[in-house]
Amino acid sequence: MLGEGILKGMAETARNFVGSYVSKERLTTVEYPEQRIPTAENARVFPFLVYDGPEWQSGLRCVACQICEKECPPKCIYIDKSTDKKPDFVGKAQFYPAKFDIDVSVCMSCQICVEVCPFEAIKMDTQFELATDDRFGGLLLDREQLSKSNEYYHSIHPTEATEVDNRLAEEKAKVEAKAEAAAAAAAAKAAAAAALKPNPPAPTAGGD
Repeated sequence: MLGEGILKGMAETARNFVGSYVSKERLTTVEYPEQRIPTAENARVFPFLVYDGPEWQSGLRCVACQICEKECPPKCIYIDKSTDKKPDFVGKAQFYPAKFDIDVSVCMSCQICVEVCPFEAIKMDTQFELATDDRFGGLLLDREQLSKSNEYYHSIHPTEATEVDNRLAEEKAKVEAKAEAAAAAAAAKAAAAAALKPNPPAPTAGGD
């Protein structure tokens, strides 16, 4: 029916207006910033970088693959890859971002960077209070400002973070099992080669 959406919207507005006189749940206005509405778990504002462990520099999950930089529609991510490597979460030597900046004045919170990241290294924050009087430098966040712990990630997106941790743990277990199997196979091969190796002749008593 033509105008059905408008009628539904007006009905919801009227329900809240009348209900606000008899029910606190219908009060849609809060005295911000003294009062705040709890942030929904699936809320998203700007991206941040996840790190594991107590220290952000050694714990960053990002390996500077630059996929997010290439896929970002407004091109607000800037990455410089390191020249050396460090172990990642499974112990594999990986590059890391020597520079990782996001210009939040350009970011449109589309979450594409999160969706394309193969290392679960970049996620969406719920922090929206980023107002600053520095139009340029104040809205260009570097890797230290972007880095937040996995514990913080769990505090704002507990369901999603738990799923990510379980998936990463499964991947790590598979890598470790594969490494153990390879080590066992190598040990068995070495033992078999040693068993087939002929023993040197025993020395004879006396001599000519």
